[in-house]
Amino acid sequence: MDRYIMIIACVLRVVRCYSSGAVTEACDHMKPQHSVGAQQSPAPFSVATDRSSFKKGDEITVQLLADATPFIGFMLQARAVGGSSPLGSFTVTSGEAQLLTCNGLPKSAISHTSASPKFSIQGTWRAPISDDLNSIQFSVSFVKDFDTFWVGVRSSPVTFSVAAATPANSTSTPSTSTTSASSTAVFPSQSSLSISSAGCGSSKVCFSRPLNCNPGVSPDCYFLSATTSTRDTAIQLEMTGPSDGYIAIGFSDDQTMGNDDIFICGRDSNGIIQLQHAYSTGRTRPDMRPLGNVSDVKSSMKDGIISCSFTTMNPVSTQRSIRSSSPYYLMFAQGPTSNGEIRHHTSTFISDTKVDVSRPQLVTNAIRPPIIKAHGALMLIAWMTTGSLGMITARYLKGVAKGKGCCGKDVWFLAHVFLMTLTVAATIIAFILSFSHVRGWSGGAHPVLGCILMILAFFQPTAAMFRCGPQHHWRFLFNWSHALNAVAIKVLAVAAIFTGLSLIDSSEDKWLLKVMGGFVGWEATLYILLDVHMRWKRNDNKEGASDSACMELLLLVLFFLGNMAFLVALLVGIGMS
Repeated sequence: MDRYIMIIACVLRVVRCYSSGAVTEACDHMKPQHSVGAQQSPAPFSVATDRSSFKKGDEITVQLLADATPFIGFMLQARAVGGSSPLGSFTVTSGEAQLLTCNGLPKSAISHTSASPKFSIQGTWRAPISDDLNSIQFSVSFVKDFDTFWVGVRSSPVTFSVAAATPANSTSTPSTSTTSASSTAVFPSQSSLSISSAGCGSSKVCFSRPLNCNPGVSPDCYFLSATTSTRDTAIQLEMTGPSDGYIAIGFSDDQTMGNDDIFICGRDSNGIIQLQHAYSTGRTRPDMRPLGNVSDVKSSMKDGIISCSFTTMNPVSTQRSIRSSSPYYLMFAQGPTSNGEIRHHTSTFISDTKVDVSRPQLVTNAIRPPIIKAHGALMLIAWMTTGSLGMITARYLKGVAKGKGCCGKDVWFLAHVFLMTLTVAATIIAFILSFSHVRGWSGGAHPVLGCILMILAFFQPTAAMFRCGPQHHWRFLFNWSHALNAVAIKVLAVAAIFTGLSLIDSSEDKWLLKVMGGFVGWEATLYILLDVHMRWKRNDNKEGASDSACMELLLLVLFFLGNMAFLVALLVGIGMS
């Protein structure tokens, strides 16, 4: 029995060691001890470097990148081309990677720390200070699962140079493929870079504003082109357009900002054009990333026109996928810079459909359709005017024209039913318009809030139709549930409007959101005044019913006029978006 326990303990220890990446036994052959052979097919993973040459003591940023499927384990080494021993030393910052000692050389390899799925790992390799250095390659073993792994996936050779490699901020040799260990390559050349629409649709993908403009002829043309190699491993990108700061192109899984792979061509603090690689996580400043496997970079700025061209072999990386060639929405943006840092874009345009850059075509711009603008307008009208007035009428105006009405119903009740019917009808129409056009989910929390709002808004009048009589002993349950549901609907409506406006408000100062914030403050203030007046009326023993009714009507008119002012401002903003 003890023997079996020892065997199980040994097996568990081996499993634990492999999952934690402490695989120094595999330093020489770099083969996982999984009792199965390595895959012979091309690996869905790659290794990229941020430079193509190095000298003694140089640092090179290395990235391990996954395709659509993540890897769970890896081992990375730097070896001389044709060699079998590790060279140099690594540093890592991610908790998903750890340093190993191979062949007695500390920090000469990197491996995983757990079996969690990974799409990207980054490390920095420092070249040794030695007189017998040669060109190197980075060699990696990738583990997809226990039975599926690849050994010896190599980077492009990195050439050893005795002379100092050209740094990123050098002023020599303009319009070359110089890159740095960071995310930037800069180019002091200000000569004109020739980019035209020749070959659009036949040999390259073209995306422009105005549509089908030619940057070689029209100075106000924003233009992007993409040309793939015969093997579909490299993409040559060109972008140009008028800007006093930067232009940028992005690849995205959707038509909203966030989780986008971006290349930026703009001015640094010295006015020199630089190429940067970044990743957008939302509406904040993008996170800068190493340029990776980028070459043949050229740039220029002349007469306010910024132009860049380069070739990238980096897989496009978004939240949903990482691959070299796949359909993505194309984005183009331009804006100012401040001391070399990009500021919020002043204009953007996005492709109307996903684009496969390996298939030459002319790409058209996405235009926010009138049906979506109608959706927004109806929701604003419903929950900034009719819905608000209907709720105020039911809560504060029951004493106005009491006993007068039609069919035995008071005026306040008829007004409340009419206004809320309009509100629910407008909400239903807006809901149908949106989903009939989109036919899916996009926009984050906005459609979720809209669906919940639609359900509760439809439930409110339905439940009211089956309410018990005013004198029924269970009537208080309806009153409370009706009131609480109304409050929940109002809160959801405000949240849905805020999230909807955030999707279309591309202004730097977010003025649409500020107007909506002003509306919320205005409405809250009027609610407080009406509530104070109602409580004062209840505690007042004097005869002043007519004065009280006049005050209530005055506050109602004031409320309506204020709401209309905010509504018109937001409708104008939607029309201009």
